[in-house]
Amino acid sequence: MTTGSKSLRDRISPVVRDLPRSGIRDFFEIVATRDDVISLGIGEPDFTTPWHIREGAISALEHGATHYTSNLGLASLRRAICRYVSGSYDGLAYDWRSEVLVTVGVSEALDVVLRALVAPGDEIIYHEPCFVAYPSEIRLAGGVPVPVPTYAENDFRLTREALEAAITPRTKALIVNFPCNPTGAVLDESSAKMIADFVTEHDIILISDEVYSELTYDVPRISPMTFPGIRDRAVFLSGFSKAWAMTGFRLGFVCAPHDILEAAMKVHQYAIMCAPTVCQHAAVEALENGEADTKAMLESYRDRRNFISDAFAKMGIPCVRPQGAFYAFPCIASTGLSSHDFAMGLLDAEAVACVPGPAFGACGEGFVRCSYATGMAQLEEAMARFARFVRKAK
Repeated sequence: MTTGSKSLRDRISPVVRDLPRSGIRDFFEIVATRDDVISLGIGEPDFTTPWHIREGAISALEHGATHYTSNLGLASLRRAICRYVSGSYDGLAYDWRSEVLVTVGVSEALDVVLRALVAPGDEIIYHEPCFVAYPSEIRLAGGVPVPVPTYAENDFRLTREALEAAITPRTKALIVNFPCNPTGAVLDESSAKMIADFVTEHDIILISDEVYSELTYDVPRISPMTFPGIRDRAVFLSGFSKAWAMTGFRLGFVCAPHDILEAAMKVHQYAIMCAPTVCQHAAVEALENGEADTKAMLESYRDRRNFISDAFAKMGIPCVRPQGAFYAFPCIASTGLSSHDFAMGLLDAEAVACVPGPAFGACGEGFVRCSYATGMAQLEEAMARFARFVRKAK
């Protein structure tokens, strides 16, 4: 290297160079060095993808489905997605020919939508605690992430006051994720309507990440997507990883009005071409014949949710009872430890892994995320160890 030349690090895009690494992945690189840990960390179903769905992929291979599909995805899958959405969301209807895009997971779905919508300097509002990728994907698209804190006393739901405090003339869109990773929060009728009214009155786009929508427990699934006038100013995101236990298949989808969908397809076209063909055939099988599997997994998660909620209550650890997804978000502030110190202490002393709350945003301090997408026997042992650590910490 000649004198005065730039280092390789200096040649990296400043946007990428300054992105934080995922707080979840950083923590679990530490966990991966040990083989004695009960993990309540990664948000992945412990169920194997149901056999008939795997068989759908196998059959596709056997019949030579090894070529590109349309950039938008298999026609049969896009039709199935439209039937699923209209049947599950009170008549929410999309045209499979021009308003549906199959993506490589919901992460790519959000990425292509943001890159299609965001001009440099546009602000994107989203609620925290939230999925770790939201602020970074906004930055990668050239936008400005604007977090809106939510709190346990409001069951981690957004309030109109908090949203109004965040909006500016540069606001382009609002991202919501209910049921929520990491809190397990869901929307009730009034909060869903509030979100719909807010985006309508401020003339912004709603991006609704509904990947956990099938996993709702004691209350009906309610989405802002179903309110009058929202469909034509909103983007619906979902996928197959959570409810159908298909994380390794990496399939998501976008439903949106044609102009937005076409723009998102252009980004997808040049970056990805199309989602994996074999996986798309498996997804058709999931949508057409997988309802019973999803319901069985939901009942198992419900039992685990009930157990972990009761376990935290017995410890004297406050925890808003999750109403969706498969995460609990207990408040560990009474131990006097920071979220990071609590998680590291629990790992070192009791070989139980959970994720420090600030990985999901600054207002996650004082909390940890515990995934109950793990077997009940392991969950019982993990909670016994958790309780022992809390007693010592207090």
